[in-house]
Amino acid sequence: MSRILNFSLDASPARVNGARPLRTLVLAGCAHALHDGYTDLIYVLLPVWQAEFKLSYGLLAVLRGVYTGTMAGLQIPAGRLAERLGGSVVLGVGTALAAFGYALAGSSGGLLGLIAGLALSGAGSSTQHPIASAAVARAYRGAARGPLGTYNFTGDLGKAALPALIAVLLTLMPWRGALWLLSGLGLMVAAAIALLLPPVGRPQPLMYSQDVKQAAAGRGFLLLFAIGVLDSAVRMGLLTFLPFLLKSKGAALPTVGLGLALVFMGGAAGKFAFGWLGARIGVLGTVLLTEGGTAAAILGILDLPLAPSLMVLPALGVMLNGTSSVLYGTVPELAAPGRAERAFAIFYTGTIGSGAVAPVFYGVLGDAVGVGWATAATALTALATIPLALALAPRLGGDRR
Repeated sequence: MSRILNFSLDASPARVNGARPLRTLVLAGCAHALHDGYTDLIYVLLPVWQAEFKLSYGLLAVLRGVYTGTMAGLQIPAGRLAERLGGSVVLGVGTALAAFGYALAGSSGGLLGLIAGLALSGAGSSTQHPIASAAVARAYRGAARGPLGTYNFTGDLGKAALPALIAVLLTLMPWRGALWLLSGLGLMVAAAIALLLPPVGRPQPLMYSQDVKQAAAGRGFLLLFAIGVLDSAVRMGLLTFLPFLLKSKGAALPTVGLGLALVFMGGAAGKFAFGWLGARIGVLGTVLLTEGGTAAAILGILDLPLAPSLMVLPALGVMLNGTSSVLYGTVPELAAPGRAERAFAIFYTGTIGSGAVAPVFYGVLGDAVGVGWATAATALTALATIPLALALAPRLGGDRR
């Protein structure tokens, strides 16, 4: 078959490069849950730190930015380091570093120590996305889209579990003790990764012609990257405005919280479902369904009263997050041979960076034209991914649906 990226789809994943796919998926999922939980438990701690250190809202934003900035900015170096030292080594050390960073934050007696601990933890978390994603992709080879969707879903579990856990711990002990306990949990995960993560070798470029390799590592990946950046911008931009939209429809604060919970629950389900469904209907079919559905749901919520809007929110969450799983699952197909970590690092850096910048862009737009029109702009951004998907489909072997 010409111009097809052949990853030996008929090969048993369990025999590829000596990997044990299920164990790899479980450990990668545990790492994803831990690191994403570490990222989001900061939200619970911000009010505590404000009271403890007498911080302004600006300094609280700096604390959050230190963690996410170091995590996003060091993903590409982490991916390159894994190519030299091995993914399991770098991921295990990175997880231990993330745990130690929170232990340092828990030992801090002032703002500088807290910033240093968060920077250290963010640096450790920079290893997780590129390396764990690449490990799952290499373990499952051509059948990786579904498992990568499951891996993607485990991050949402961590985002729900660890902030809730520290919220409970804060009712039982001081915040420093709570951070030390969660640091201990991180060290346990790091030890499990170091001892149990199977070595997953680099994929061999089977049946690649030179022009296919160039397309896979070049224009095809850029198109996928652009879709991911726009998809992340839609998600974060919409979530910025959604509480205000619900409030304008008469929602009280508890109802706003319920609405966001409905979106997040739908989003978790969407990540899991479309990881496997995307393997059947392809990138083009997924983008047409999820981004078109996202745009329709956004426009519907703009026009509907409160009660029907709340009914639409779970479906919106499914569509809003469904695209990401199939995009992540396609990264290894478009990565240069032996460079999966680097491709994932670039992709995650772009999507995380887009998620950070998009609320600012849409916020400025909202100040200029109003919340309703700015929210409608997120729907148009979702539709802008469709022509990119149409251009990408011919560059994906067997995925032109």
